[in-house]
Amino acid sequence: MAYVLICLISYLLGCSNLAAYLAKWKHVDLKSRGSGNHGASNAAIVLGWRAGVATALHDIGKAALAVALARWLFPGLAYGPEAAGVACVLGHVFPVFLKFQGGKGFASYLGVTLMLNWKLALVLMVAVGLITLTADYIVFGTLTTVCVVPVYQGIINHSLMAALILAAASAVILWKHWENLRKIAAGTEIGLRGTLSKKHRIEKEKA
Repeated sequence: MAYVLICLISYLLGCSNLAAYLAKWKHVDLKSRGSGNHGASNAAIVLGWRAGVATALHDIGKAALAVALARWLFPGLAYGPEAAGVACVLGHVFPVFLKFQGGKGFASYLGVTLMLNWKLALVLMVAVGLITLTADYIVFGTLTTVCVVPVYQGIINHSLMAALILAAASAVILWKHWENLRKIAAGTEIGLRGTLSKKHRIEKEKA
């Protein structure tokens, strides 16, 4: 019963979507713009970098809160924090209030990692930045993170169950990014430098 309760609370937390709130406030349909999802990256593309940063912080924060609540409400519950974190990620990706069409889950996954092992999370954030700058695609940093975290839990922390629980969220995020990988293989995915260059051209034309 404890697992059901904490997972339900965490899922509902995950359903909170700042990108959708900001889009509604600005009368913008995110589903028909940019990458077509309610995540931080699309918020940045469609609504501007401030909205993107705010959305990313919100997504990280709600996942961190879910893990913290699991620890506070059920301090002795084995794997409660991991289950809560995964439920929050699933709530973000499949929010009931947005017809199960949310974001891709990476920021929330990072929030979970931050609460479970903040040192690992900081290393991964640096790695994501370096990988993105080098490869020009943030998806590679994302995939690195969601693969490393379960492996770290299983091998370094010797917790196979925690690894399996986190791997469930990793699998969903990998699936959500499959289209990005397909576009990269086809040469049609716009990288970070291309996105910035496009924004610069648009701003220059407006000026």
